[in-house]
Amino acid sequence: MNSRVNKPLETLPIFRFSGIQMRTFHITWLTFFVCFFGWFGLAPLMPVIRADLGLTKPQVGNTIIAAVSATIFARLIVGKLCDTWGPRNTYTALLVLGAFPVMLVGLAHDYTTFLLFRLAIGVIGASFVITQFHTSMMFAPKIKGTANAVAGGWGNLGGGITQLAMPLIMATIVGFGYTKPEAWRLAMVVPGVLMLLMAYIYYRFTSDTPNGNYQQIQRTTVKGERVSFWKACADIRVWALALAYGCCFGMEITFDGVASLYFFDNFQMDETEAGFWAMLFGFMNIFARALGGMVADKVGVSYGMRGKGVLLASMLLLEGLGIMLFANAGSLPLAIVSMITFALFLKMANGSTYAIVPFVNPKAVGVISGVVGAGGNIGGMLMGFLFKSQSISYGEAFLSIGGLVTIAGLLLFLVNFGNATVAQPVEAELQTA
Repeated sequence: MNSRVNKPLETLPIFRFSGIQMRTFHITWLTFFVCFFGWFGLAPLMPVIRADLGLTKPQVGNTIIAAVSATIFARLIVGKLCDTWGPRNTYTALLVLGAFPVMLVGLAHDYTTFLLFRLAIGVIGASFVITQFHTSMMFAPKIKGTANAVAGGWGNLGGGITQLAMPLIMATIVGFGYTKPEAWRLAMVVPGVLMLLMAYIYYRFTSDTPNGNYQQIQRTTVKGERVSFWKACADIRVWALALAYGCCFGMEITFDGVASLYFFDNFQMDETEAGFWAMLFGFMNIFARALGGMVADKVGVSYGMRGKGVLLASMLLLEGLGIMLFANAGSLPLAIVSMITFALFLKMANGSTYAIVPFVNPKAVGVISGVVGAGGNIGGMLMGFLFKSQSISYGEAFLSIGGLVTIAGLLLFLVNFGNATVAQPVEAELQTA
């Protein structure tokens, strides 16, 4: 192949589909988009599932926690697999394994079996780490933040679209004469089939690096120079980023899980209408996460890693204030406006975080991506405990989360990201065998 074509791209030609870099980019974000249908397809159907299975508020809260807790461990494992087995094989295996609990969750007929299926489905959330790792492999340092943010944002868009799409799929099935308890079970077969389709596409049309798959190339880095998991995690910046991601992405997946129920219960809507308003939150991903990555790349050129850190802290601070405003919204219009406001800063914070991650230690991108990604799910899991409490309303839970995110944003101003390792393409460690 032409050596010029094999290099990581230094620009992001969004509307180009030729070349292994852009083909992988588009397939990666689309795969992540589909994964959200499997991961959070049950969330907008919860009003029906709650009635069908007779779930209590604490039990609903436990299912929300289960949806994100399994992802914590999966992201740590997947991050290491990306470094060793390659993103192509890792993503394919995750899609195939994750599709089965998605398609079979309809077999659950009580709280316990539903909880176990929800836990198994949560593993799909590890898809994010592969998305970010694979995108980092395809683009040069100066554009990594933007590329990661666009891929992550467009993929996260699936979390919003599913809020409306799954109730519509269920309604269509009801239109064929099925009852709602039957329809929600059949509706979940759709995202499972889509995941199997994407597994084939991913394996067939992507490669691990611009130069080919791991099996076709050899790492020239001496084994002793490889960075261990614990050495990579000894850097305080890794934990600062994990905290930040717990506050932004953790809140995102928490909101994805409760938004439809919140609008359904507080503003007396049906499932489709509640899903529409919840969809607006996820729909912000079409530009907001990408905006965070692009701004971070621009700030990085002028102010370095320290500037990126200040940007991230600022976004978290504004996100926290926006969540508190949403918690105190007494009307639907104010709730929608405040939701869109904090969603903007939240998703920009997501993009800003992964504009920093690839540069903390370029020799351990997979490990660090996994740890920071797991931090996002730990945040989501901890927030989930607030939503299962019988003594705390959803509004009070949002108010508490907003306060904690605000404090985390202030603390992040104290972290100096300026001593980052000099950025270099991960591809520099790989040469044709």
